[in-house]
Amino acid sequence: MFNCYFKSSKEKKSFYQHKKLEMLNYIKDSLERKIASVTASIEVLENQISRNNEVEVTN
Repeated sequence: MFNCYFKSSKEKKSFYQHKKLEMLNYIKDSLERKIASVTASIEVLENQISRNNEVEVTN
């Protein structure tokens, strides 16, 4: 995986913890983008439904 020379096991542990943190932050950012997309889609759909209901009431 990573071919690095570590002076101590503490250094190795710290390195892998930082890599794990980077990975988890990447996953979190990806999920936040997906949530924002779904939220926007819901808002658009709710607006369309609302407009459709207004048209039905006036007809």
